[in-house]
Amino acid sequence: MRKITAVQMIVFFSLLGLMLFLGVGLAFFLFGSLPLGDFRGVVLSLAMLVSTYGVAFTVYRLIFLTFMPLRAGEIPRDSSAEFIYHLYLMFFLILFYPLMRSGTVPVPLMRLVYLALGAKLGENTYSSGIILDPLFVEVGSHSLIGQFALLIPHVIEGDKLAHYPIKIGHNVTIGAHSVVMANVVIEDGAVVSVGAVVTKNTRIGKNEVWGGVPAKRIR
Repeated sequence: MRKITAVQMIVFFSLLGLMLFLGVGLAFFLFGSLPLGDFRGVVLSLAMLVSTYGVAFTVYRLIFLTFMPLRAGEIPRDSSAEFIYHLYLMFFLILFYPLMRSGTVPVPLMRLVYLALGAKLGENTYSSGIILDPLFVEVGSHSLIGQFALLIPHVIEGDKLAHYPIKIGHNVTIGAHSVVMANVVIEDGAVVSVGAVVTKNTRIGKNEVWGGVPAKRIR
């Protein structure tokens, strides 16, 4: 695992301070003058939380989807891509993982969170699991990612650091507590059973059912 440098931390926490300033300022601008009575503190606290996350999503998308997009493939050591990746990682470690891993955010709202983070989710597709690196995950329509399932489109092996996309088709079911790793393709109508571990570079065909550790074709 590669070390995050002091310069990268300074850049991130400078951005974080700016996002907090804008989020708190926006909350007070919108709600500060309203007669909120006894609930003023509660309403303003919630408004600050929501507005700060709104600013964070906006800054994240501007940096990592527009101006400095992350690319699939291996990230060379001491490269500009590594610098961008470490900024991206701190966004998740500090801001987004608490949302993704808490289990308290309703599933329909988590769909919006994952879309905001760059995941490509088709119509009527939802996740009650955790999608790491949403930028590198594409799921078709009418598919379901079960409770506490985990999609991992990155590879961290010693000094190696890389992203390889996960592509999931339409009408796919990913069972609860299962794991889908990097560079996996799951075609339409397939089922990954509860607790299965789909290892890197696996291809699951249409309407196939896979299960086990590591996952194998069942039928």
